[in-house]
Amino acid sequence: MQVLQVQLEVGPDPAEVGRARRWARSRLVGSGIRDDEPLAETLILLISELVTNAVVHTGCPAVLRMLFGSAETAGTAGTVRVEVADTSCRPPQQRHAAGEDTGGRGLELVDGLADRWGWQPEGAGKRIWCEVDRGAPVIQVVPVHPVVQSVQGVHGAADADREAYEPSRVITHRA
Repeated sequence: MQVLQVQLEVGPDPAEVGRARRWARSRLVGSGIRDDEPLAETLILLISELVTNAVVHTGCPAVLRMLFGSAETAGTAGTVRVEVADTSCRPPQQRHAAGEDTGGRGLELVDGLADRWGWQPEGAGKRIWCEVDRGAPVIQVVPVHPVVQSVQGVHGAADADREAYEPSRVITHRA
């Protein structure tokens, strides 16, 4: 399988999240994912959440990687993998935000939108990743309120692609 990998170094400043989103949008277009596709919006939201978590919760610089897997067989569109590596050894913690909370939904969104996600130690820090299968039904993010969003859709994940890039110590698989 051929994989195209691009990466961006992100500074420990919350303003870097916007720069990461703009950079990611341009790379998605370069990989053949149109800016107006629901898949692009889903990936940008996932990137935004993972980069925000790394910058806000660790206060450390991070590296954003996007990996675009090519289709192995005709009729499939491959997988997009997003990784954010930071230098904090503290594992990610999924929180469950109450209705009016202004934070704590990041990993819940990742869990709901990605086909698979997980994390693993990397050097002195960690890498958190998620994958979206390009041929799978896309989750639609429907604005409900300017601050609160509702997630609806169908998760689709090919079991054969679960370990397409590399194994991880923690894997969440959406079937």
